[in-house]
Parts: sequence; structure tokens; C-alpha cells
Amino acid sequence: MTTEHFDAVDVIRAKRDGLALSGPQIDWVVDAYTRGVVTDYQMSALAMAIYLNGMSRTEVARWTGAMIASGERLDFSGLSRPTADKHSTGGVGDKITLPLAPLVATFGVAVPQLSGRGLGHTGGTLDKLEAIPGWRAALSNDETLAQLEDVGAVICAAGSGLAPADRKLYALRDVTATVESVPLIASSIMSKKIAEGTGALVLDVKVGSGAFMKSLPQARELARTMVDLGTDAGVRTVALLTDMSVPLGLTAGNALEVTESVEVLAGGGPTDVVELTVALAVEMLAGAGRPAGEDEVRAALADGRAMDTWRRMIAAQGGDPDAKLAVAKETETVVAGEDGVLTRLDAYAVGVAAWRLGAGRARKEDPVQAAAGVQLHAKPGDRITAGQPLMTLHTDTPERFERARQSLDGAWEVAPDGTSEATAAATPGKLILDRVA
Repeated sequence: MTTEHFDAVDVIRAKRDGLALSGPQIDWVVDAYTRGVVTDYQMSALAMAIYLNGMSRTEVARWTGAMIASGERLDFSGLSRPTADKHSTGGVGDKITLPLAPLVATFGVAVPQLSGRGLGHTGGTLDKLEAIPGWRAALSNDETLAQLEDVGAVICAAGSGLAPADRKLYALRDVTATVESVPLIASSIMSKKIAEGTGALVLDVKVGSGAFMKSLPQARELARTMVDLGTDAGVRTVALLTDMSVPLGLTAGNALEVTESVEVLAGGGPTDVVELTVALAVEMLAGAGRPAGEDEVRAALADGRAMDTWRRMIAAQGGDPDAKLAVAKETETVVAGEDGVLTRLDAYAVGVAAWRLGAGRARKEDPVQAAAGVQLHAKPGDRITAGQPLMTLHTDTPERFERARQSLDGAWEVAPDGTSEATAAATPGKLILDRVA
């Protein structure tokens, strides 16, 4: 029988009492939890103590390192191109990874985008791409490396060997009301990204009603913590704080968002999606040592180069880039009740509506509908008239419409033309709120 170096109760008590955990305590508790020596109920108590009392920069760095050490590390040093990755903290209509990965790869940078599935009101990149017939998320490490060398971009599921301690702890945080802890969010994201082995990382930290971080100070704290963790680990890391009070683009849902992403790759698409895709691409290219200006990046969308890379990336993972995507069996239109200017459209409410229509899941094992979601016909600042369609709800199961409509109660506001509210809404707010490096 193995003799353990520490006792879980002592570690929990120390953090409960507001003390800093020592490096060896952290290494042991993460390893012991991964091995099953520390139980779920003990780790729940420790997670709550961390949530309530926080962690120092030294503690967070050691905790992140221990989570990385719980599994394998990928090595991209054999590639002929530098690597850069992007991580978003999650939002509504956030399909940016889809056009961004092939766009950056077009400039000779390899993009190993290990992505996840949606949970609750935020969509998952893998769910979106699985709306493309034949496309597969699960690749071996060898397949990932070969595709990065050949195509330059891969979007796939993280292997089970990458930071297994995080996989276990994430599921526990979800059911113990400890998700919103900055040290736990930062170490969860960064343990996977550092273990992934990318040379440069750009973080898209969402702020607003549709994001985890509702306020700018909260988002800045998370961004600063993650940038410090990346920098300390030798990864060139920068964060953009971006607005998530309004959905990104005009769609929330899987096939709907793929269609919108292809529009961006074809040189069109909604202005906000293009703006954020370009800004993140510029940051990734700079981090990878292949700097390009905004005009150069936009040109790669306009002239079809990024689209060519997208088609190769989808085909390499078994998908048919020309396949028709699923269309919902049922739709319902939500119309405006009055004339005026749309002054508010709540991202969280739209995300919940898409989720209730079948685009997301309540539990990790739930299936999702490829065609379900919300299509927007107006955004804040647009002039609307009574009876005009505001949004179209899509689902294969019409009994879901009622609950989706309920989530949209009070989700938007309209002000009469000429009022100060209408004038303010017509002046677009900033999409990129801050940069942390």
C-alpha cells in the first residue's frame, strides 16, 4: 500500500482558513485526485475553499503545472511552421474559430485548435462542425501532426490524455457551483493549452450578459491571470477582452453558424464576425513571428485563399465542404411589436433560446440538433417597424418553441426614433474592449 505524503483534510483546512497551499501540497492533491485517492467530495470542498478564498499567482501557476503533469504533452517542434492557437471563454454566436483557423494557416502558421463541445447557453465548436456531413472530431496525435504539416490547420477534440485532472475537476465544478472561480477557470483553460504545446496563444475573453464574466474588472482579472500563466510557461500569450452583451453575428446554432462562417470565408458575412476574426488573426500571426497587417489579413478572406484552406481542412477530416447542411423541419418567426430603433438584444436570452430549441445540451451526454438555433434579422441600432421579423427560431421538435419564446421575454428593447436611447444605439459600441499582454 502506497504511503501518501499529505492528508486531504489538512489541505482543505489550510485553504478553508485562507492560507496559501505549498507547492508539494498542490502537486500531491492534484495527483491524488487523478488517482482516486482524494475523493470527489473532498475535492468539492477544496474547490469551494478556492472559490471563496482565491489563490496567489504562485499557487495558480503550481496548480496549473500539476494539472499539466497529470497527462501527456503534445510536441509540435517537428513541424516546419510555427504554431499559434486561440481560446475563447465562450459566448453566443461565437463561431470565430471556424473562419479563423484556416485564415491564419493561409499565412504559413500551423493552428492546432483543440476544441470542445457546448454546455448550457454557449455553443461548442465541435458541435458546429459536426453539422457538416462526414466530418469527424476525433483524431490521433499522428493524424493531427500530419494535417498540421499538410494543411496548416486542424480543429479537433482534445485527446483524453491531455490534462486528465482538468477533465475530472471540470465535471465536478459544474455540479458544485464552483465554475466561476478565476483561479479554477484560468488553470482549467491554460493547463490544456500549455499541454497542447502551441508556441503562441491568443485568448478571447468575453464580457457581458452572454459570457461567464459579466463585468470588465472580472474579465480583466481572468485575462491577466491567464496571460501570466502562459508567459510563465514560455508561451507567447495575449488576451483581447471582447463584448458579449449582444450575440456575435446573426446566427446561434450549429448548421446556421457554419453557413455564416462560410460567408465570412467567401469575403462576406456580418461586420462584427469579420472584425473579430481579423483582429484575432493579426494577434496570432504576430505571436507566431509571422506578422501581417489588417489589410493583408482581410485580403486573404476576399481573394479566396482562406476558403481554399477551409475546404482542405474539412476534407482532411472526412467532411464534404460542398454538402448541403441540415435544415430545421419547423421554424417560427418572432416579430417586432412597435416601430422604432432596436436598442438592446440580450445575448444570454438568445443563447438560452437556441439551447432550448435543441442546439445545445444540458448534460455532456445529451445529443444536439444540427439544424436548431436562432437566426437574427436585426441587431441593436437597426430601425424596425411593427410586424417586422426580429428573429426566426429553428428546430426539428416544435414542442420546444414555447420554452424558447419564454426565454426571449424581455430580451430586447425598442426606443422611438429621435430619443437619446435610439441615438445612442445607432452609434455602434466597441467590440474589442481591451488588450492584456
